[in-house]
Amino acid sequence: MRTLFLALLLVIGALARAQDNYEIQVYGSETVAPGRTMIELHNNYTVSGSRDMVNGVLATQGAWHETIEITQGITPWFETGFYIFTSIPRGGRWQWVGDHIRPRVRAPESWRWPVGASLSAEVGYQRHAFSQDTWTLEVRPVVDKQLGRWYLAFNPTLDRSFHGPGIAQGLSFSPNFKAGYDFTHRINAGLEYYGSLGPVTGFDPFRDQQQQILPAIDLNLGPNWEFNFGVGVGVTHSTDHLIVKMIIGRRFGFGSVRAKATGQDEKRDKKARL
Repeated sequence: MRTLFLALLLVIGALARAQDNYEIQVYGSETVAPGRTMIELHNNYTVSGSRDMVNGVLATQGAWHETIEITQGITPWFETGFYIFTSIPRGGRWQWVGDHIRPRVRAPESWRWPVGASLSAEVGYQRHAFSQDTWTLEVRPVVDKQLGRWYLAFNPTLDRSFHGPGIAQGLSFSPNFKAGYDFTHRINAGLEYYGSLGPVTGFDPFRDQQQQILPAIDLNLGPNWEFNFGVGVGVTHSTDHLIVKMIIGRRFGFGSVRAKATGQDEKRDKKARL
């Protein structure tokens, strides 16, 4: 298992553009428990963004994005997620954008690492009306840590386009970061950061990079639920200037598998509050 984890990082990393404004999330290292299914609804609304169509891609201002993420736990260290991206452009109708699939592995607790760690590879298609790069691959290492009331997570994401103008950039670096503080056992609030800096061989000029800072709040509604809300502010010319996002998630299971998995989730939930 340890060899598989390291090999996946090296092989896929050699291949590895992100799905902008559809899944605005900094991932933690935990995977969904085996036999359980997590269904998440990502709601993102661009209050202030691009106003004109550029190279055949629709304007983002006033667009409402809805993403359904379905994640199935396979083993204690492996899960697979599937995304359905949709959008309602300003003044338009509800449209399908594309689909992605995302297998992910994590370092088992038996390894006793001082931090949580996982690695995902997300590949899929999005229509040209919503992205110039239609086929993309994202490789996302995840490192996180609970330090008392503080929770820290870092996703040094690598992106690559396989169809579109982004091919010329090769491998791009898109770091994400989250720092949250447990004000109570049910309320965690802090900052999330999302960036797209350009090719790893030489970053884009600052005005051409995507840089977004997002104050966010997470609510602990029990082991079966996930809730995240935030308002993102773009700080560069190339970033949508104001985005509101909300994530609602629910875990499902059946029979004895559900009881066992719920117990695991409750144990993790209690540990996270310490």
